Amino acid sequence: MSELTKELMELVWGTKSSPGLSDTIFCRWTQGFVFSESEGSALEQFEGGPCAVIAPVQAFLLKKLLFSSEKSSWRDCPEEERKELLCHTLCDILESACCDNSGSYCLVSWLRGKTAEETASISGSRAESSCQVEHSSALAVEELGFERFHALIQKSSFRSLSELKDAVLDQYSVWGNRFGVLLFLYSVLLTKGIENIKNEIEDSNEPLIDPVYGHGSQSLINLLLTGHAVSNVWDGDRECSGMKLLGIHEQAAVGFLTLMEALRYCKVGSYLKSPKFPIWIVGSETHLTVFFAKDMALVAPEAPSEQARRVFQTYDPEGMEFLVGRIQTRNKTRIPTLAAFIQHGSGRCSNQTRYKRHPNCINLMKNKLDPEGLGIILLGPFLQEFFPDQGSSGPESFTVYHYNGLKQSNYNEKLGIFYISDSKETNTQRCFCPAILRVHHRTNAY
Repeated sequence: MSELTKELMELVWGTKSSPGLSDTIFCRWTQGFVFSESEGSALEQFEGGPCAVIAPVQAFLLKKLLFSSEKSSWRDCPEEERKELLCHTLCDILESACCDNSGSYCLVSWLRGKTAEETASISGSRAESSCQVEHSSALAVEELGFERFHALIQKSSFRSLSELKDAVLDQYSVWGNRFGVLLFLYSVLLTKGIENIKNEIEDSNEPLIDPVYGHGSQSLINLLLTGHAVSNVWDGDRECSGMKLLGIHEQAAVGFLTLMEALRYCKVGSYLKSPKFPIWIVGSETHLTVFFAKDMALVAPEAPSEQARRVFQTYDPEGMEFLVGRIQTRNKTRIPTLAAFIQHGSGRCSNQTRYKRHPNCINLMKNKLDPEGLGIILLGPFLQEFFPDQGSSGPESFTVYHYNGLKQSNYNEKLGIFYISDSKETNTQRCFCPAILRVHHRTNAY
């Protein structure tokens, strides 16, 4: 086993002896990308855990299917089209994970030149040209354990995206067979680079897959969604007690919502709440699903008021929605002042004509936002003063769809993509995920 493989194992699973990775957790992750028989464009998840990889892949697959395809019916997805969709989706995620200055892509596959018995134990008893395989063939045999699996993998490097796409297509049967999810995950990690991931992740000693419960970390989810393995979901970086905490730095193609925000355990930034496409990964306490719509009006370009909100939050890292400090006309220290914020915000406001030509615009804005001279600026009055005409935009009613890859969690244990609508028509699936629907409306409330 190579040193690179050992570093990869430690990054993903942690140190084997502490706290000890159970064979059950590893087996839950050993499955391929398998399309459902009942829903042609839906990937199936057999056990808990690999949703941290399957859900992002499903989200990007839906993005390509809904917004890059000229098909009239996105649910009608024949086998050959599924093959092309899956391979292009995997390439898109690998491309986003590739560092700008490296230009190198990696694929992890089985080591060639093994005995016939070993090859048969890996690839299955019969050749399969499709991801539409049976449950038994998509899950790994328990006899091929953790150590043996990692002894049989190798890395291949590609210098161009066209070479990568050809290789991903050539390995199509591998992605659908046993260990396909793990092989793709390892491909993303090596494409990104182990050191690059350790530099971005908040605690490099924390594995990407929890060795006790088997769920993927937020760093792993962010890596697949944005190409960066940061541990937080807020916009931009923040400082806490002299420590720099990395966040999301640009609008994501696919968004992220979480029930944990409704419970006030975290706060998701607008880069993930308002993605480029109306597709969101939705996190609950124990699972990841996909929430999406076909109406691009739900993800209109970011308004200036939202940009100003983000600027405000850079000076308000604790999320208190107000700023306190001594107002001064120049920021002579590294500590942000209210005046510096006002000057920053004044260039973005839609109601700035009264200020930009005023000879003493900073004091004018200070007096308007802090008339009592207490050194306090509230977020609400700031947005109301500078952006009085910018309210919430978007359609009043729309239809959304929900994907849950776990068959046992679906109605009648039948995997499908269900729709939720506010229409008055009777729909047996309307109450499928009301909690998720409430989270969605909360994120569009401001």
